Amino acid sequence: MKRFTITAILLLIGGCAQQPRSDDVNVLTKACVGSTALPAQWQGQFRAVDNPELLQSALGEPQQGKLCQGQVYESTQPATVILYRAYNSTNPNSRFGSWWAWAKPSGTVSEYRANYEICYQWSPLDKLVRCELKPGVQVVVGNGQSAQCSEYLRYGVSAVQQVFIADAGDAVHNCSDFNAVMQWQPIQR
Repeated sequence: MKRFTITAILLLIGGCAQQPRSDDVNVLTKACVGSTALPAQWQGQFRAVDNPELLQSALGEPQQGKLCQGQVYESTQPATVILYRAYNSTNPNSRFGSWWAWAKPSGTVSEYRANYEICYQWSPLDKLVRCELKPGVQVVVGNGQSAQCSEYLRYGVSAVQQVFIADAGDAVHNCSDFNAVMQWQPIQR
């Protein structure tokens, strides 16, 4: 009996040592949320297409960012689709990066980072560009994958849609740029 009790205790302790923390399990196994369906205002401006390579380039593994799920669409004529990208002014290649939003950023920077899984190491988000998508361009529309920015900061999957453009420099035109401005508001409690 004594041997059985010691063995059972060792198995129990060993099993606990192997178990990942519950918050790690939730982040890693949480299913994608949201929808890859186009917002109502853009449904007549795109058609769904099959492009597995483009879709695969937009999808990411848990904790790595990119998209959790996606659908490839092609913009149609005479679409005037406006897209927004918050970017890093110190990186000359950042203005026409791959990740775009349907709407102009609003609210707090921390909410925007969480909604779009943007780690602080990736961008200070100090510039904004507003562009029109050219007709005939293929994009991936989907929801954000989880991202681990540091041991202290991680973002879960997000229901907020993102637009992935493989070569935005050639895909957009009629662009306008904006500077971020510090503005402090009182915290509502």
